[in-house]
Order: sequence, then structure tokens, then C-alpha cells
Amino acid sequence: MMKNNKSVIYWLLSGCILLFIMVVVGGITRLTNSGLSMTDWHLVTDTFPPLTEAKWIQTFEEYKKFPEYQKINIHNDFTLSDYKFIYFWEWFHRFIGRIIGLVFIIPFVYFLFKKQLSSATIKKCVVLLFMGAFQGFLGWFMVRSGLIDNPDVSHFRLSLHLTFAFITFAYTLWVALDLIYPNKIQVIVPLRNLARVALVFLLIQIIYGGFVAGLNAGLIHNHWPLMSDGQFIHDSVFIEQKTLFLNLVEGKSGVQFVHRTMAYFVVGLIIALYIRSKKYMLTTLQKRGINTLLIFVFLQFILGVFTLLYSVPLWLGLVHQIMAFFLLSAMTFTLHRLSK
Repeated sequence: MMKNNKSVIYWLLSGCILLFIMVVVGGITRLTNSGLSMTDWHLVTDTFPPLTEAKWIQTFEEYKKFPEYQKINIHNDFTLSDYKFIYFWEWFHRFIGRIIGLVFIIPFVYFLFKKQLSSATIKKCVVLLFMGAFQGFLGWFMVRSGLIDNPDVSHFRLSLHLTFAFITFAYTLWVALDLIYPNKIQVIVPLRNLARVALVFLLIQIIYGGFVAGLNAGLIHNHWPLMSDGQFIHDSVFIEQKTLFLNLVEGKSGVQFVHRTMAYFVVGLIIALYIRSKKYMLTTLQKRGINTLLIFVFLQFILGVFTLLYSVPLWLGLVHQIMAFFLLSAMTFTLHRLSK
């Protein structure tokens, strides 16, 4: 680690930690059905929740004008106390987003003023700045889809918001790793290329994880290794939507089938990476990265199975999402050590 880059590295890694917390809270927000509790967005005035009972009542009355209350919660004896609970998680999710913005922008300006950033790092940080701003837009774009007619957000927008958060985290970590390990190493092209393929499949799996969450597709076919009725591909995969393609991106059964099947490909690619790596002389960090990746992918696979078998209890769904974050972290680190 270059001594004069320590503060920049710690800054970037603190951003990674905050992004991790953001995704965890986002998972809780989704699993507690809290995402539509705040029906508007204001950069400054929403910074803190309502501070008086009168303001709480006013905010609750505004919430009652929207589909989630009118079509669902009105029938559930939904009280102000219930509303405060779901409001907290959505507010906390947005609050962390504001903190991330401040943690990024203020030190970035400081490091620019102190000339502690190289031109290459400045360019990468500007990309991160735009990624963060775009992620904020995606959050509101997602919420907006559930405030019009259907009291649920678009699973496409949910997955886009989730996946882009993962990608933003991975890129932030990559920029930090560039500074932590500035010296070039011998690139093992076959392993690097295989790791790249594995990363692509992992990202597709994360996308479909968002689809499953958005469609509540984990609440059906709660069997493994086969789907319901002892079928590998259940009949419902083909009949929910008009075409096979739509079934695989919009049908609950189809989306779950892709997600549960894609898991085998991700595991298989990482096992292949591990086996193939034995043919090469690797550095200690490369070995640790691949070994950690192998352990994490098996843990994630097991968590996925139990999350399905137990019909997505909140804590297990959250742990499954957290493990996906750790898996992507290991993948990013391993690919970096195989590429630079």
C-alpha cells in the first residue's frame, strides 16, 4: 500500500462499507414491504422523519392516497404505529444514501484541493460520482412504479436498482484495490478470462435475484432439488405469460426456475476456476481469493436452498442477500488479483 494513498484508500473502503449497509437496509426495506411508505422525495426536507405527532398524522394521511394503502393495507387494520415502522426503514435507506453522498463528495473535494489524487484516480472517482447520482435516481424511479396503479414496484426497476448498487460497490472496491496494489503482476490470461465469465454469470444471477424478490417468486415451488410435483421444470413455467421469453422474465415460476438453475452454473464456473488454478503458480493473494470464492459460493448456494425451502423468512432472505454481497466482493478481489 502506498503511504501517501492511505487516506484515499480508507475513504474508498469506507464508501464500500456504507454501500454494504445501504444494500442490507434496502433488503430489510423490501422484505418488510416498506419501500412505498414515503410517497414523495425531497433532497433536504426529507432528511429527518416527522418530528411531531401532527406531522406524522399528516404524512400518514398522504400515504393513504396511494394504491398500497387503498388496495392492501386498508384491509389489514393498518395503524399509525404500523406506518411508522415501515416509514422508518424507507427513511433510513434514503438517509444512508444521503450520508454516502456526503462521505464521497466532501473528501473528494478535499483530496482534489490537496492534490492527493492522480489523474487516473480522479477520472475513476468522477465515474463513481455519476454512478452514485444515477443510483439515487434509480431508487426513486423504482418507487415511482408502485405509486400509480399497482401497489408494488416493478421487478425490473427493483432489480436494476439492486444490481446497480452491487456494481457501484464492486467498482468502488476495484478503485481501492488499484491503489492498494499499485504494482503490476504477471497476468494469467486463462484464469482471468474464466473469472470474467464467472463474474458475468454472477451478475446475471444477482439480476434474477432481484426479479425473484420483486415478484415474490420465492414463495412458490418451495422444494429442492426439483420444483413442485417432482418436476425439474414445472408446467407453470410455460403458462403464466404469453411467450417463453416473457415467462422467463415476468412469470414467477419462470423467474424462479432461471434463478435456481443459474446457481448451478455459478457454482460450476467457480469450481472450474479453482480446479484450473491448480495448474499455475499463484501468488498468496490469488490463492486466498480463489479459495474464499469457493467457500462463499457454496455457502451462498446452501443459503439459497434453505431460503427457498422455508419460503423466504425475513432473516434468511436478508442473510442470502448479504452473502451475495460477500460473494461479489470475493469475485471482485479475485478478478483484480488475476488481472493487474
